[in-house]
Amino acid sequence: MIQVGQFNTLVINRKVDFGFYLDDGAEGILLPKRFAPKNATIGDEVNVFIYHDSDNRLIATTQQPKGVVGDIVLMQCVSVMPAGAFLDWGLMKDLFVAKSQQKMGMYKGGWYLVKIYLDAQTGRVAASEKIERYVNNEQLTVHEKQEVDIVIYRQTEIGYSCIINNVHLGLIHNNQIFQNLEQGDKLKGFVQTIREDNKIDIVLGKAGYKKTEDEAEKILRLLQENNGYLPYHDKSEPEEVYQFFGMSKKTFKMTLGALYKQHKINFAKEGIVLIEQQ
Repeated sequence: MIQVGQFNTLVINRKVDFGFYLDDGAEGILLPKRFAPKNATIGDEVNVFIYHDSDNRLIATTQQPKGVVGDIVLMQCVSVMPAGAFLDWGLMKDLFVAKSQQKMGMYKGGWYLVKIYLDAQTGRVAASEKIERYVNNEQLTVHEKQEVDIVIYRQTEIGYSCIINNVHLGLIHNNQIFQNLEQGDKLKGFVQTIREDNKIDIVLGKAGYKKTEDEAEKILRLLQENNGYLPYHDKSEPEEVYQFFGMSKKTFKMTLGALYKQHKINFAKEGIVLIEQQ
């Protein structure tokens, strides 16, 4: 079964002057010569992206699109017409957004966060700016402390709304943000809390002790590079901690505590000191 809008592994079953035909159990799908792997031959398996060309025929390419069906991505509008707009998909063909799938209209050169989907009526890949209809928190597929993929959605008064694994909505609170965020940014995070109403709080980075181990190594390295002393401690300002260590104040304090218990550091009046190991 061919999955349109996704990568498929198919076998080359015949060669023509302008490319190769891939076995789809029917007439075959064309892989144009310029997109075929070098030295490709009959019988080879190739990993290709499948979509419809401008004549509504299925076509294969080894090009990497900016998103596949199911993805939520930031894309630039390259042209506008009465029926809708076209976004730069990274392929020979641009991705269509119908007028009904736009929020306030699109203009050439603008950037838009869209959901890529397979249109049920036409079977063609399309995009929608109305992301809310494709994400919900009614039945959660994540749990607390789980590492997740997030896309920054929009800024709110209390933080940044984000999309989790392309299916749920979450929130990164302002007091957990220590870097510049922009709509469409793709980041790793973890589920900090799931509340009774299924609202999800997200923190950037890795979860739990695994993160502490990673950051502990970083703090020890920085101490070694600075003659065993750093003028930072659990009372330092969060912005100062993030600027120097690249971690949140909470993670910093948690990591210092772990290092102290392991007898690897001591606390000085204005900083932390590396304990020389015997």
